[in-house]
Amino acid sequence: MTALPMTAEKASRSARKAKGEGHVRRAEILQAAERLFVECGYEGATIRRIADEVGVSSTALYMHFRDKSEILLEICEAGFAKLLALTEAIDAEAYSPREAVKRRLQAYVAFGFENPNAYRLIYMTRPGEAGGAQVVAQRVGRSLFERFREPLETLQVQGRLRTDADAAAQMLWAGAHGVVSLMITKPYFDWAARETLVCGVLEAILSDLISE
Repeated sequence: MTALPMTAEKASRSARKAKGEGHVRRAEILQAAERLFVECGYEGATIRRIADEVGVSSTALYMHFRDKSEILLEICEAGFAKLLALTEAIDAEAYSPREAVKRRLQAYVAFGFENPNAYRLIYMTRPGEAGGAQVVAQRVGRSLFERFREPLETLQVQGRLRTDADAAAQMLWAGAHGVVSLMITKPYFDWAARETLVCGVLEAILSDLISE
C-alpha cells in the first residue's frame, strides 16, 4: 500500500521537539527570539514564529515566558550583565584614568561585535519598540554610563580634560557606537581591518579630549 503524503501541518508537528527532550531550554528560546527580533522587528517576531523557530508549540513556550516582552527583557538584562561584568573586571585593575577609559571603550566595542543581535536590540531599537524592556535599558544603561564617566571625572579634576566629563563621555560613547553600529549593519562595505578602524577612531577622540 502506498503511504499517504505527510501534510505540512503534520510535518511541522513531527519536527517539534518531543516532551521531555531537554524540556525546551530557555536559552534556545532566547537565542531564537534574539535573531527574530532583529530580522523581523519586535512586532513581526510573534510568539508562534519564535516557537516554530525553536521547534516547540506556542503552549510549550508559554511555560517558560509570559509573553514576548518578557523574552526581550531577559535578552536585554543578559546583555547588560555582560557589559557590567566587563566593567567590573576593568575596575579591579589599577589602570590610570586614561587607560581605564580606553579599556572600557574597547570592552564595549568587543561586546558589540561578539553579540551583534543583542547589541542591536539594546542600543539600536527605536523608542517605544522595546516595550517594558526599554525601562530596564534606560535604568541599567544609565548606571553603566555613569560608571564609564567616573575616570573622566578624575581626569577633569586633574585638569587634563578639554571639556566636562559628561560631554566627553557622550562623545566617546557616540564614537564607539558609531563604529560598532556601522560595521554590524553595513557588512558589505569595504571596511578597513576592524582593529585598525576601532583603534584609530577611539585613539583620535581620546587624544583630542585628554591632554598628557
